[in-house]
Formats: sequence, C-alpha cells, structure tokens
Amino acid sequence: ETPAETSDRFRKGVKQVATLGPKTFNKEMIEKLFLAGVDVFRLNLSHGAEDKAEPAQFIRELEEKYQRPIGILVDIQGPKHRVGMYPNPDEG
Repeated sequence: ETPAETSDRFRKGVKQVATLGPKTFNKEMIEKLFLAGVDVFRLNLSHGAEDKAEPAQFIRELEEKYQRPIGILVDIQGPKHRVGMYPNPDEG
C-alpha cells in the first residue's frame, strides 16, 4: 500500500470485522486478512480461551509492524438460557 492508500483506509466510515478460527489463527493468514482490509479481529472465547492468546499477540505485532491500530473484539460466553421444566416449580 502507498501512504495515501493507507491513510484513506483508516479514515473510512465503516470497519471490516473478521472472526478468527482454527484455520486463521496463524500469523500469515492474520496478516493477509489485515492487508485485505480487516480492521477488527473477533476472537470467540465461548469455547475456551487457551488458544486465543497467540493470535492476539500476532495482531499486536502487526500493529507494530504497520504502525496502525487494529481492533480485537473478544466475544465471551453469555448466560445460557434453558428451556424445559424444573422437577419442582418452586425451584425456578
């Protein structure tokens, strides 16, 4: 990207969000997505956080390399709503 392209990109009124998954947790893919226009990377912690630290570190390294802010959206598990009957209606 030229400086003009880079400057214009970060002034746009919308942000592109990409959810990272097992096939996109590597440094090369995260960089390709960033260069293709992704502004924010979503990490889904609903199924565990153990494997999310490394991709987050890759994103911060890209920020340093390109001197541009990159967002990280962390999606945590919310309350689970159950459908069904309790054995004792007074326990609900």
